[in-house]
Amino acid sequence: MIKTAAITSILTFGLSLPASAALSGFYDSGDQISTILSSAAVGDAIRQAPIGAITDTGTRDDGAQEWEIRTQDCELKVYLVPKAPAGVGKTTYTVEVPKACE
Repeated sequence: MIKTAAITSILTFGLSLPASAALSGFYDSGDQISTILSSAAVGDAIRQAPIGAITDTGTRDDGAQEWEIRTQDCELKVYLVPKAPAGVGKTTYTVEVPKACE
C-alpha cells in the first residue's frame, strides 16, 4: 500500500508540472532567420537584392539580437527584439531596421 501511494504521488506531482517550451539554439536561430527573411522592412531596406549571407553578430545591450545581412552592394544591420510569450510558448521576435542600404 505504501509503495502504491508513493508511486501515485510521484506520478501526480510529476504530471502536474508545467511543460518546458524552450527551443534549442538550432531551432531558435532558424526562427530568427525566418523572421528576418519574412520581413518586408528588410526586403525594402536591401532594395530586394539577393542575399549573400546572414550572420548573427551579437547581442545589443537591451537583449536584441544583432544580425548582418549582406548583399552584393550592401551590409545591413537589423535587430530582433525578443518578445516573451504571455504564458507557455516560445519567444517571438520583432524586427528593427535602423537604416536602409544606400
